Amino acid sequence: MNLPTRRQPLTMKFAEIEDTGANVIEAYGDGHVRINGRDYARSIAVSAEHVQADWGPEHVDALSVAHLEAVLGDATQVLILGTGTRQRFPSPEVHFALLQRGIGVEVMDTGAACRTYNILVSEGRDVVAALMLD
Repeated sequence: MNLPTRRQPLTMKFAEIEDTGANVIEAYGDGHVRINGRDYARSIAVSAEHVQADWGPEHVDALSVAHLEAVLGDATQVLILGTGTRQRFPSPEVHFALLQRGIGVEVMDTGAACRTYNILVSEGRDVVAALMLD
């Protein structure tokens, strides 16, 4: 008998998130992230104003410049790239394309990316978090 699998609980819930009207990441863990009360289980991109569900690749090896072009705004200052449970770097081509546009790039595991995004968005920075959930 095959029983349905239960989704794993979120392992980190953020406390004391100030309501600024911006999209904030409330919790994350085990292949899920919660933004403004809604849970997502696939790669997602988030900025203060937009959430793009099913944004791009599931793994950094498949990440292309086109994936990022789809979520970066003209005023984006920083891209936070969350690469799943471990920090993995994108191809040099992807990194170079972002630097050519004058966009700072921070690559980290998705948990750290969620925390960093919340800090930067609370400071009013024009930041995009591109999160891969594995």
